[in-house]
Amino acid sequence: MSERSIIIRRARTNNLADVDVDVPRNRLVVFAGVSGSGKSSLVFDTIAAEAGYQINETFPPFARNRLPKWTRPDVEHIEGLTPVIVVDQRRISGNARSTVGTITDAWTYLRLLFSRLSRPYVGESSHFSFNEPAGMCPACSGLGDVVVTAVERFLDLDRSLAEGAILLPGFGNGGYWYTQYADIGSFDPGTPLRLWAPSEREALLYGGQAAARLGRKPPKGYEGVVERFERIYLHTSDNLSERKQETIRRFTRAETCPECGGDRLGKAARTATVLDHTIGEMARMEITKLAGLVRTIDSARVAPAVEALTARLEGMIRIGLGYLTLSRATTTLSGGESQRIKMVRHLGSSLTEMTYVVDEPSVGLHPTDVESMIRILERLRDSGNTVLVVEHDPVVMAHADQVIELGPGAGDGGGWLVFQGTIAELRKADSPTGRALAVHRRVKRAPRPATGGFTVADATRNNLRNLTVRFPTGVLTVLTGVAGSGKSSLAGELVAQHDATVIDQRPVSTNRRSTPITYTGVAPAIRKLFARHNGVPAALFSANSEGACPDCGGLGVIYTDLAFMDGQEVGCETCHGRRFIPEVLAHTVNGLSIADVDDLTVDLAVARLPDQGIARALRQLSAVGLGYLRLGQSLSTLSGGECQRVKIAKELREARQPTLYVLDEPTTGLHMDDIDTLLHVLGDLVDHGHTVVVIEHNLDVIRQADWLIDLGPGPGRHGGTILFEGHVADHTDRTTPTGRALG
Repeated sequence: MSERSIIIRRARTNNLADVDVDVPRNRLVVFAGVSGSGKSSLVFDTIAAEAGYQINETFPPFARNRLPKWTRPDVEHIEGLTPVIVVDQRRISGNARSTVGTITDAWTYLRLLFSRLSRPYVGESSHFSFNEPAGMCPACSGLGDVVVTAVERFLDLDRSLAEGAILLPGFGNGGYWYTQYADIGSFDPGTPLRLWAPSEREALLYGGQAAARLGRKPPKGYEGVVERFERIYLHTSDNLSERKQETIRRFTRAETCPECGGDRLGKAARTATVLDHTIGEMARMEITKLAGLVRTIDSARVAPAVEALTARLEGMIRIGLGYLTLSRATTTLSGGESQRIKMVRHLGSSLTEMTYVVDEPSVGLHPTDVESMIRILERLRDSGNTVLVVEHDPVVMAHADQVIELGPGAGDGGGWLVFQGTIAELRKADSPTGRALAVHRRVKRAPRPATGGFTVADATRNNLRNLTVRFPTGVLTVLTGVAGSGKSSLAGELVAQHDATVIDQRPVSTNRRSTPITYTGVAPAIRKLFARHNGVPAALFSANSEGACPDCGGLGVIYTDLAFMDGQEVGCETCHGRRFIPEVLAHTVNGLSIADVDDLTVDLAVARLPDQGIARALRQLSAVGLGYLRLGQSLSTLSGGECQRVKIAKELREARQPTLYVLDEPTTGLHMDDIDTLLHVLGDLVDHGHTVVVIEHNLDVIRQADWLIDLGPGPGRHGGTILFEGHVADHTDRTTPTGRALG
């Protein structure tokens, strides 16, 4: 009997070049290739998208409208699909009520235990739920935090009222509320507030009795600045505009609820105990410690709940998340932590013949933790499922039943099937990944000398144990250690105590009109180039202005809302996706219309656009390995790693004075060959006088660091200390996780 496969013929999604491939089912298959080679286009945008689309089609329109939307891929034939579960690195969506406990269902079982065993007796499990009225703290509505006015941010004491001492929108000179304070005769508008009597400042802010005690009493109905702010911004029930939301973020802060102390629950639930611990205390325990405590519950009445809770907790421990707590908000989890949480949710599933699509599961994992993740993937496969993994880590590839490589290059230079076989065969293959696996990769260079240094003092954030750490300037410093050891916390302290620019992997834009040329600032130069060559106004060449297609507004597509059915997005029939009116497209530079420029890759544009300023700006994108991006490609389509590199390119172009840059795992999404490019880019930043601090697990990056700071030894309460700081070659302690990995 032949092996069952997912059969794909002539896949053309994104850059896929009519790919034909048979992907074996019930196997662990790794998809490799350089960044932009087409891996995600094949796995996520073709296999997962078609499976998701066909599953959705089995539901009635009303239900379909409430399911995730899938865009049907451009593929001639595909068969052998099974229902798909995507486990990606996107941070777990959710609001302030979502915690590690709720997202894994561990909280459900824990509150069930308390509803049966706690003393004094409180009631059903809903009384231990902070998402239900019966259980939530009335003061904070179950959020654990309350929003309070940050009064200390309201005033600039060195200014007078006339000079804009009240920093809130609308309160400055000429603002809507200005006359309510400057023109009432109670305050001197020309004197800096620092010279006012404290009682005057109190009256300005709070009104009430403080205002009544002034020699020049304010008029009847006077509101202090704080009163007015809270009425306008905090005590309104209407939908808040973006401007109001931004003002609230600037002039308020979250504080632990004084009523529940952050437990989120009502008084009765907060006082009930099991094994001499309240449910709040258990929620704040590290999962490893909590699992040990739960195992000691031997009541037959709750045996099923104990078994289910223990299984959830042990699953998180196995996957390297034992340092988390059930009370941890999901919004604070990293992409890698979010992905592993999603994996835990599937470990106990009895479903078989599913297709799991996993995006770089090694992200966020120290080399010593990768094996645990691999065992999870193998368990999913051995339960009768197909596991498709997009991955660059050779350790993960070595455990695959088969490796499929796309390439050979990126963008238009990729999209071909260049290898399919075992890891042993790949090591002998003449492909980018095969060659990278076969050769000795990098020669260690001598560390750069530091130009100075600065200190992070008395750091106690999260699990940091009152650390004082000196960072050298003018060099590349790498923070490493197992997941949860305190790397991000130390980086956070570094940013808080010193002026630093954070280059993270968050999307650079959610606006579909934002492209590489708009983000890097070369769009005006391109419009001027066309205007200069054709003797017409530059505004004609903006898709947001007079030259745009009137029917699609310069988007190139028409979106139709079909109410309870899936919305429909089709190419604009007027401009055929070209975005501009014909008169604009008739104007060319070197035979290219403005729409043709959008279709150029960055590398082609450097060669074909006759403007040195444009070429210099675009070369920065090439320098960070993004030469394959199309100039008109929406930034909303970029991966996290690509977003980070776009930001690096912008910094390379704009940075003038020495700057401290902090990057979080910049190797995410990078092929082994692409890491060379990244190291060159980081080296360029350092060579231009900047200081670069990187959180990283990749051993190639660690070995190229000028300075290494290793935290640990374990995660959570077992970490938070400095195990080593110095040159990489001097880290010879093989009792530490990083020392063993480097050895």
